[in-house]
Amino acid sequence: MREQKELTLDVDAATDAATVRCHGRLTVTSADELRKTVKPLVSGRRTVTLDLGEVTLMDSVGLGTVVSLYVSARNANCQLLVVNIRPRIRELFNVSHLLPLFESAGGPV
Repeated sequence: MREQKELTLDVDAATDAATVRCHGRLTVTSADELRKTVKPLVSGRRTVTLDLGEVTLMDSVGLGTVVSLYVSARNANCQLLVVNIRPRIRELFNVSHLLPLFESAGGPV
């Protein structure tokens, strides 16, 4: 039986913006893949959007990775938007007092 990836990332990158659509589980075993994919995208772009609409589970390492990417983006004068946050994952951001960082972009579509 073929092993399925825990997290798949679809990247749509243009000159000044990029969108990364995340599918699956963002956990300790997959967070590094997200970081390695997104971090280079913030350099030289005005906006990077993380679409979490298909993320079914996020643990504290996944959350920390999103926050780390937010800091990297700010340091590169890039805006990191997190959109389509599912209710359970939104609650994780909320109980961690991190929701205000992403709230303007993270509401339902």
